[in-house]
Amino acid sequence: MAELAFRDGIMDRIRLRERRFDEHAYLFVLAALEYCQHRIEERRHIGGRELALACRDLALERFGVMAGLVLEHWGVRSSADIGAVVFTLVDSGLLMSQPTDTREEFADVFDFETAFAREYPWCGALNV
Repeated sequence: MAELAFRDGIMDRIRLRERRFDEHAYLFVLAALEYCQHRIEERRHIGGRELALACRDLALERFGVMAGLVLEHWGVRSSADIGAVVFTLVDSGLLMSQPTDTREEFADVFDFETAFAREYPWCGALNV
């Protein structure tokens, strides 16, 4: 499968607003949005909490035990960072938001250490 990338100039626009995250973080959040849409019956607006959980689930599905490390490598270390990525995409005109959408919806949705290390399915086998 070919690796996704933004077209020329789009990352430059994003970098003017936010420099903390790798290009892959933005592409991953867009993929997680589509992943979330496929899990529901009918296309609709996805809220912050729901998108953050979809990012968690997609990361586990795609990267397995390495999910937390991959996201961290891209600069994403918390669900609040997912919100920062989303609102940078909104501010750049690549996503749309509702007037009720806030960055706070993404805060503390899940703990990265818990989701990607302590609760990883293989971890239970080590505690036997």
